[in-house]
Amino acid sequence: MIVKDEEKFLPECLDSVCGIVDEIIIVDTGSRDRTKEIAQKYTSKIYDFSWCDDFSAARNYSFEQATQEYIMWLDADDILLPEDQEKLKKLKESLSPKREVVMMDYCLSFDSAGIPLVLSRRHRLVRRDKKLKWVGIVHEYIDVAGAEVCFANVAVAHRRQGSHAERNLRIIEQWIASGGRLEGRLLLHYGSELADISRLEEAAVQLNRFLLQPGNALSDCVLACIKLADCCEKLGLKEKKLETLLRSFQYDTPQSEVCCAIGGCFEERGQWETAIYWYRQALQTAEELVLGFMENRSFRTWLPHCRLCICYAKLGNLEKADWHNEQALRYLPQDPQLLANRSKFNNLLRPEA
Repeated sequence: MIVKDEEKFLPECLDSVCGIVDEIIIVDTGSRDRTKEIAQKYTSKIYDFSWCDDFSAARNYSFEQATQEYIMWLDADDILLPEDQEKLKKLKESLSPKREVVMMDYCLSFDSAGIPLVLSRRHRLVRRDKKLKWVGIVHEYIDVAGAEVCFANVAVAHRRQGSHAERNLRIIEQWIASGGRLEGRLLLHYGSELADISRLEEAAVQLNRFLLQPGNALSDCVLACIKLADCCEKLGLKEKKLETLLRSFQYDTPQSEVCCAIGGCFEERGQWETAIYWYRQALQTAEELVLGFMENRSFRTWLPHCRLCICYAKLGNLEKADWHNEQALRYLPQDPQLLANRSKFNNLLRPEA
C-alpha cells in the first residue's frame, strides 16, 4: 500500500485483510496525521517515500519491499467485505503458481441494497518473481505484457467518494511544464481531468488528439468518446454529441452507457421509436467487464427500463410502458416516481382491480 493522511480509512482496510495476508507493507508518502501510528498496530514494515508527483514510482517502491510469492495491492480506502475475505482465503489455498497475474472486480459504489452499481476491473495480484512494473504518473496501471493473466471472483470495495481531478491535473500539468511528453493514455487522462473540472473546450481538444493517435487500446478509445460526447452535451453541441457517440462503434461493440446516451439524443428529438431501439440495445449489452473500463450498471438495468416506460407511454402503448416500469421497480422497489407510475397504470389499465 502507498498512503498519505489516511487515519480515517486505514484501520478498516487493514482489519479486512490482516488475517489473510502474510505480510503488510505500508509506504508512507508524507502523512501528517496518525497514519503511521495506526499502521504500526498491524505491521513493522513501514517505509517512507519522498513524494515526487508520480504514483507509479511510489507503487514500484512498495512492490520492491515485498518478500512473499505474490503481491496484492490496495488503497487505504479499499476493503474486502466478509464474503470476499473468504473468497480470498480460498484463492490463496488453491491458486496455481502458473497464474502470474490475477484480475479482480473493483466495486466503486453500491446501490441502497448493497449491490455493486459502478464497477471496474484491475490487475490486483501479481507473482513477485515476474518483477512487473507500474506505469503512469496518475491513473497508474501494472504493465502485464507477456504475463499469464486470469480472473478471480474476489471483489475489492472502494469507500471514499469524490474526485481527485484537481490533484491529478496539477500533476499532469507540472509534467508538461517540465518537458514531459503528453501522449498515450496520459493524454486521455489529461482530457478526462479537464472535463471533470469543466474546462470543456480544452478537454475536447485533448480527447480529440487522443482519438487521432495510433495504437490506443480500444476500450480507452470508447472511454474517450464517452467523455468527449459529454463535453459536447455541456457545450450545447447536440449533433456533435451524437456523432461522437456513434464514433465509438469504430472501436468496440456498443456499450450500455453509449446506447443510453444515443437513446437520449433521439428522445430529445421526440423520435420515440428510434429512442426505444437504442434503450433496448442497452439492455442487451454483454455483462463482461472490460479491463480498466468503469461500468455503471444502471445503464443496462433500471435506467433504460425507465426511459422505455416514458417512450412507450408517449406512443400510447400503456401496456409496454407499464411492463417496463415494473422491470425498473425490480431494481428500485422503493422509488417514489416508479411507485406513482404503477398507481397510474393500475388506474388506467386495471380500473376494476
